[in-house]
Amino acid sequence: MKLYSFWRSLATFRVRIALNLKGLAPEMASIHLQKEGGLNRKPEYRAINPHMRVPALALDNGDVLIQSLAIIEYLDETHPQPPLLPKEPKARARVRGLAQLIACDTHPLIVPRVREYLAHEYNVDEPGVLKWGHHWHKAALTALETHLSGSRQTGRYCQGDQITVADICLAGQAVGAAYFKCDIGPFATVKRIVDTCMQNDAFARAHPLKQPGAPHQI
Repeated sequence: MKLYSFWRSLATFRVRIALNLKGLAPEMASIHLQKEGGLNRKPEYRAINPHMRVPALALDNGDVLIQSLAIIEYLDETHPQPPLLPKEPKARARVRGLAQLIACDTHPLIVPRVREYLAHEYNVDEPGVLKWGHHWHKAALTALETHLSGSRQTGRYCQGDQITVADICLAGQAVGAAYFKCDIGPFATVKRIVDTCMQNDAFARAHPLKQPGAPHQI
């Protein structure tokens, strides 16, 4: 397998965590999303992923998978240990809901193409873009804290005491919040779960700042 990645990408961070949890170590290819005329816009990568985004996971037979949640579920189905979704249907739905709140509702609002559009089309300056990202992260963290702190299903992790895709997404949410100077400290349950996750080597090794090309700090 070959994972097309970018150190800052939160979506690829999720996939790296899942790969680490499954004990998989694909070849890595860096696709810089923030350079003018970057590799993601070149024909070679557009042939791999016409959407020109990461992550993309090229399988050994040449097939390419896109979108982090779809890739994670594929990995979970093909490498079932440790499982990243609960067996019980209601618990699975809850985990998917928490994951999608992050990956589908919040993350799309703060990705590079949205920030670039705000800057280029609406002349939003850098502080304005930062304020935009901060707003959406705080809104998501508020909702997540309410869900997690108010549910008897929350345990050591988002769903009981087993790491799931919800925890993978929550770790990405926390890193993304740091990008936009949004402190997760006031969100006690979120912070506790994130801190617990980051003590796990699979999460720690996948952290954006530990990837090739990353700066020493955000």
